[in-house]
Order: sequence, then structure tokens, then C-alpha cells
Amino acid sequence: MNGKVYLVGAGPGDIDLITVRGLNLLRTADTVVYDALIDQEILNECGNAELIDAGKRGGDHKMSQNEINDALVKLAMEGKTVVRLKGGDPFLFGRGAEEAAELRKAGIEVSVVPGVSSSISVPELAGIPLTHRDHTSMVTIATGHERSDRSEDKIDWKRLASMGGTVVILMGMSNSEYISKELIEGGMDPFTPAAVIVREKGRQRAETTVLRSLAAMISEKKLGAPGVIVIGDVVKERDALGDLY
Repeated sequence: MNGKVYLVGAGPGDIDLITVRGLNLLRTADTVVYDALIDQEILNECGNAELIDAGKRGGDHKMSQNEINDALVKLAMEGKTVVRLKGGDPFLFGRGAEEAAELRKAGIEVSVVPGVSSSISVPELAGIPLTHRDHTSMVTIATGHERSDRSEDKIDWKRLASMGGTVVILMGMSNSEYISKELIEGGMDPFTPAAVIVREKGRQRAETTVLRSLAAMISEKKLGAPGVIVIGDVVKERDALGDLY
């Protein structure tokens, strides 16, 4: 009899920000296949489960996506309860949907346990609300690092500039100069407030600037990936709110 796979979102990092259901599943799983950037405290909750590191960071891939898909199917066919532990939320700029599709195709039962995405939580903890009735009621969440073989339907940053609202960019640190240039050429005010939030020594670090100086600040402040970029007037609220974690 086949087992079951749970695609669990670990949340933005700290163990107290994972869901109760996700934590309970970790404690009872036979095998946990986990991504990079998962906090060690969370992994410590996995009890006697077999731990498989499937992390991908930069050019260092412990397993290819095909290998991950095959491993999940194989483990479930062995009758095991498997947790596929993913940073943030399983579907938002992750490949959880692809994994779920492969499992469905193989006849494996699969469930998703949503997680708190860093696109929302990281700015909040830095005192930056993504919506605010004095500033905007719209948020766009975009990836700054698209698949290299995508030739169509790529992000049109110039068009995005004309839409207004808050722009949140994940995985965009290395492309910040290009993104800023495109947004400005698309009509976004070069002096639009911007923030970059990274994690250092177990704590968040937030730095603010304006759009035209975004790439220069990332370089000058030596802000390393991964980081969350927020662009929009809501960044002004950090002055009043400060850090909220």
C-alpha cells in the first residue's frame, strides 16, 4: 500500500512561524525531504525521521528537480509518510505544484500544508505593511530570477511600473540594477521609497533607500542573498513602526 506525501511550508524561518499542522506532521513523518534555508530548530523536530537534504542554493544543487520528484514517488511507494518541507509556502515561487503533479501522475496521495511566505512576513517584521489605506490597496509579488529558458511571458517591468501599488521582489538581489532601470524607464518615480531585508546572524536586517539607488545600496551595504526587496510608499511606514519581530 502506498504512503502519502505532504508538501509543507516551513514559513519564513523561525520555528514558531511554522503552522501547528506542519510541525505535527514533521514529528510523525517517516521521511523528511527538505530544502535549503530550513532552520535547524525545525529539523530538530523531525524525531526519528530519515532526513534527505534536497537543498538548492545558487549553483549548488544537492538534488535535481527530477531526482526530487523520483525520490518522493519512490518513498511513497514504499509505504512511507513523507514530508516535503519547503521554505515559505510550497507553491509561491517554489516548485510544489510540479511535485504535486508528479505525485498525482504516479497515483500517490498528496496534501498541501500552506506556509507563511517571506514576501509578506519579512516586510511585516521590518515594519513595512504591504498595503496601507494612506498609500495603496494593491500588491504585486514578483520573482527577480526567472527560468533561463523562458522566452515568452517574462516579467514586463516597464509595464509593472505603470500599475502602481507595492512591488515585492523575491530572488532579485543580483538583478536589482536591471530591475530598477526597467521600472524607472517604465515611468516609476526614481525617488520611490525602497527597502531591502536580509537575514544576518539569525536576525533580520532592513535597509531603506530610493529606487534609483537600490542596486548601489545593496552593493555598498554588502547585502547578500537571499533578500526581499520592497518598492513603494509603504516603505515610509518603517520610520514610524520600526522593527516588529
